[in-house]
Amino acid sequence: MKFIRIAAISGALAVIIGAFGAHTLKIHLLPEQLNSFETGVKYQFYHTIALLICGMLYRTTPSPKLKIAASSFIAGMIMFCGSIYLLSTRTLTGFENISWLGPVTPIGGILFILGWVFLFLWSGEKSNGK
Repeated sequence: MKFIRIAAISGALAVIIGAFGAHTLKIHLLPEQLNSFETGVKYQFYHTIALLICGMLYRTTPSPKLKIAASSFIAGMIMFCGSIYLLSTRTLTGFENISWLGPVTPIGGILFILGWVFLFLWSGEKSNGK
């Protein structure tokens, strides 16, 4: 199932990105920048687990709602976590003039919420024994 595979890749990337932040970026970023970076890592981990659960549930009870939930989690990780990674490291990466990236973060957050809403909606479907 593709969602499980994407969750496995995302989990591995979260470990790598988190270790990079803790060991390499720590000496290059201001404390508030490092804190933002760590927030991105945490949210990537949380939503990787949610994606993994969606993938596992989809194997036993396929549903369009689970697909929407999982897809929202993926898009949210790219937009929310990705924008935080770029914004918190922009002095190092040279992306200092990317003012358009700021609004991407809350859009990613809305996608996370959408994913949780669709997971909730899936939980009430008749096919789940309710």
